[in-house]
Amino acid sequence: MSEPYSVAIIVGSLRAASLSRMTAKALMAQAPTGLHCRIVEIGDLPLYNEDLEAHTPATWTRFRADIASSDAILFVTPEYNRSIPGGLKNALDVGSRPAGKSVFDGLPAGVVSITPYKLGAFGANHHLRQTFVFLNLLPMQQPEAYIGGAGELFDETGALNNKDTEAFLAKFMTAFERWIGIIRANPA
Repeated sequence: MSEPYSVAIIVGSLRAASLSRMTAKALMAQAPTGLHCRIVEIGDLPLYNEDLEAHTPATWTRFRADIASSDAILFVTPEYNRSIPGGLKNALDVGSRPAGKSVFDGLPAGVVSITPYKLGAFGANHHLRQTFVFLNLLPMQQPEAYIGGAGELFDETGALNNKDTEAFLAKFMTAFERWIGIIRANPA
């Protein structure tokens, strides 16, 4: 067997006990053996300001290296005001700069969006996908992943306690592994 694909998971919520982080951990637990997943933190990234490139912050360098060394990226995000959280947008800006040196270029990507409510998560998912056009990230189209009612899916320890959701996350991760294989075998 070849080496597993390295998957950087970017969690859009900065809160330590967020539903997005719990979902990311549940996705990692359901990942097939062909995927090596790790969460790449974004909460310590200073807001993007081109002036800082003269003395690049160490956290930017770390983030860019973490993404550049990955075979794919999985975004797990809540929806804030029908869009993505500011910290996630900042991470996209940090990784896409300086001009012509984007660490995202050509990487396979997946998106899982989460909401504690019955409705939501669609806006964040599709708003994030809009940025992929410019970033040249190659998103998996199916299965789509909008997790509603997420507050009821985890126990008090943060463990997933819903078998249907667990099965869906396993299906999603298996499809993501196939998608990564397709893109990595046929680079742009």
